[in-house]
Amino acid sequence: MHLDLSRPAGQNSEAKTLDPGRLKFHDQHSMDIPRPELARRKRRRRILWSVGALILLGVITLTLSRLKPAAPVVENPYLDGVKRGEMLRQVRGNGTLVPVEIRWLPAVNPGRIERINVLPGAAVTSNTVILELTNPELTQAAFDAQWQLKGAEATLANLRVQLESQRLTQQSVATSAESNYQQAKLEAEVNDALAKDGLVPAITLRQSETKAEELRKVRDIEQERFKIMAAAIQAQLAVQEAAVEQMRAQLALKQEQVDSLRVRAGLDGVLQMLGDGTIPLRVGQQMAAGANLARVANPARLKAEIKIAETQAKDVQLGQSAAVDTRNGVIPGHVVRKDPSVQNGTVTVDVALDGPLPKGAVPDLTVDGTVELERLENVLYVGRPVQGQPESTVGLFKVVEGGKEAVRVPVKLGRSSVTTVEIRQGLQVGDRVILSDMSQWDAYDRVRLK
Repeated sequence: MHLDLSRPAGQNSEAKTLDPGRLKFHDQHSMDIPRPELARRKRRRRILWSVGALILLGVITLTLSRLKPAAPVVENPYLDGVKRGEMLRQVRGNGTLVPVEIRWLPAVNPGRIERINVLPGAAVTSNTVILELTNPELTQAAFDAQWQLKGAEATLANLRVQLESQRLTQQSVATSAESNYQQAKLEAEVNDALAKDGLVPAITLRQSETKAEELRKVRDIEQERFKIMAAAIQAQLAVQEAAVEQMRAQLALKQEQVDSLRVRAGLDGVLQMLGDGTIPLRVGQQMAAGANLARVANPARLKAEIKIAETQAKDVQLGQSAAVDTRNGVIPGHVVRKDPSVQNGTVTVDVALDGPLPKGAVPDLTVDGTVELERLENVLYVGRPVQGQPESTVGLFKVVEGGKEAVRVPVKLGRSSVTTVEIRQGLQVGDRVILSDMSQWDAYDRVRLK
């Protein structure tokens, strides 16, 4: 051990206070311990301190990992209690009121709009003329058909006169043949009687009999010709009469086409629109055949067309009770039709209205429809949660600790309705659960309520 005794007394105050005995002991003790041993002890001490620090760090980490994270706070959640009793299953959808009687009025033939007599919203009868069109070609065709009919009728009348004249001529010929035959027959009979008395030679009798036989054949031929002529006359008249009827039918068709230029409502109701709703109609506008000119409906008879999600529409059946909310009253009804196809994820269901229409119920009015599927007796149910699907298992937060906290519990759901769902497993009567959207707390199994 080295002690610097060269420093002044004021600067080496420690040296003055050292006990010579302690210095001597420390110096002897230090010199007794070898320096390698001293280094090993220091290294061992550092290792022990390092191991202890690592063990302490692991204990702290394990303790912190086992600590539960602080439960988040949920403000004003929507709660509902589990009940047992009758549960009404319903499905709901949006739709519109549609007239039961509706008629589109197309243009039967092309034409130009000459006059618009009625505007949308006006009441019409079946005979009300809504539009008047013009088509010179149709008018001319009807005029030509009328004169063609008159010509055919004149031809028929002339043919009938000619055939009647021929019939009378043939009848006259047949009558003359009959008269000649009767005279010849009478002469033959007279000659036969005279020949028996020898007053007439045999050759004369033979000649009279031959003449009578010849005239008889002529009579038969003329009578047969008369019968054939009568049948021929009927056939010729039938051909011409058919031509006349054809002309008459063509005239009727042309007149009907001309009359169709005066577009009539064909239904008692209200004119809903002119045209197809895309382009307004104007006087002078040329319309093609088949173009929609107007739509007429009976506003007193309406039905509701409800769009129901395809996942819920599978249980909808004909005849089920329904209710239609027009936002100015609820109308009872029943299901009369279910569309067999799915469009845009929905199924169209027609509901016939059984009650009177409230004020403001007009075609195309937006409504809400509810269809009653069935009534479930003595079932466990609760309000339908936001994220709960029927026939599935979901995690719902059940209220505990006197309403201060809620814990997630697995719940098996059954059949569902518009606002309620059946509980198959996981909850009991009186349990209160959170029905509002809890997706932002999916990482937590416990939340605090505020």
